[in-house]
Amino acid sequence: MLNKFIKKLEENDEVYLRVKARPDASKTLVKDVMEDDTIKLDVFAPPLKGKANQEIIKFLAREFKISKDEIKIISGAGDRLKLIKISLK
Repeated sequence: MLNKFIKKLEENDEVYLRVKARPDASKTLVKDVMEDDTIKLDVFAPPLKGKANQEIIKFLAREFKISKDEIKIISGAGDRLKLIKISLK
């Protein structure tokens, strides 16, 4: 489901993702990509002390096959709706 975003990253060396997170899920996975390109993401971590954010970064790093250092949560770190920047160095 993330192929469109992976291709955009390969072409431009950076991509912005709008992610709607659902913490405390049984597994971290992409549930859906909405019409406005918002990614609905189930997160296998509680929304406590940044654990869900860490899990999102770990998951995206694995999916995009990049380092966790190349992923930054720009806004929404304390919210379910997040803006994430992935930038290749």
